[in-house]
Amino acid sequence: MSVGLSSPCPAVEDDEFDQVTDLKLVGAAPVFREAIERIRRIAGCQATTLIEGETGTGKELAARAIHYLGQRRSAPFIPVNCGAIPESLFENELFGHARGAYTNAGEATSGVIGDAEGGTLFLDEIEALPLRSQASLLCFIQEGIYRPLGSRQTVRGDTRIIAATNAGLRELAAHGAFRWDLLHRLRIMTLELPALRARPGDAVLLARHFIRRFARQYDRPEKTLDDESIRVLSSYTWPGNVRELENLIHRELLLGDGPALRIRPADLLEAPGDTQSPAASEPYSFGFAAAKTQAIAQFERSYLHWALARSQGNVSLAARLCGKERRTFGKLLKKHGISREQFAV
Repeated sequence: MSVGLSSPCPAVEDDEFDQVTDLKLVGAAPVFREAIERIRRIAGCQATTLIEGETGTGKELAARAIHYLGQRRSAPFIPVNCGAIPESLFENELFGHARGAYTNAGEATSGVIGDAEGGTLFLDEIEALPLRSQASLLCFIQEGIYRPLGSRQTVRGDTRIIAATNAGLRELAAHGAFRWDLLHRLRIMTLELPALRARPGDAVLLARHFIRRFARQYDRPEKTLDDESIRVLSSYTWPGNVRELENLIHRELLLGDGPALRIRPADLLEAPGDTQSPAASEPYSFGFAAAKTQAIAQFERSYLHWALARSQGNVSLAARLCGKERRTFGKLLKKHGISREQFAV
């Protein structure tokens, strides 16, 4: 991972850096230590920042570290999951509204940008932000002003934006699902969080950290890890990253007996293997028309799975990524019996 900076930033002091441990950013692998050093440098800036990484790598924890190690630590840190907000409510959620802006709008609200005044607004799953809202966010980042819904006046704000994504924003921008100009503005500072499988030794280190934490939380004695558990933790690929490991330790500590916490392969969430029917293994052993129909169906299912995985189950975003209307995309999901829930995080 490159550690070059887009603009010079002073590092925070070492005593402030000790707070990283309090913020639960734990690890000793070289690639993770590079990420921590990057957080130190970004915390000394006020620039807009984009955090990239797979699901479960700790993007919100990193954003909190940047905020609480920086000059805005005494002001609010407001996290917002863009993927959890209906498209029709994005503008209102971000910018608020004036009194009487719509039916039942009896009082004015500030929106999350106003709530984070002087502090940091963390926009997780930024890829789910609708194009119209992307334009409004871009205006705020560039000019420092925004207009609440139903208001004739603009508001000047002082809020740092940190965004996060587990999707390829360049790819989304190339498909017209994300604005290039907003992407460039968000990437003034960048942080890439490594997957747990790329952090040798950290799975065991984190497991012991979670054992201590949950033992204190439930007032239970701490447990050790036996040799087999260490081997299993070290060899697993952790598709769900740190979050998957945390949930595993949480469960096993509550259910396990004895002084040792035992992790076995059967306790892990393994990705389902690919299964093939005899027809699939010999795709041309039957008529042309039937083979063509099967090939198209396989392509459609594969493409739908890819789009939903990219969007983490967000159907609207997946449809935009595929260049299809949401209704048409939904019909394809129904046709192939695919549920968005299995891709939601």
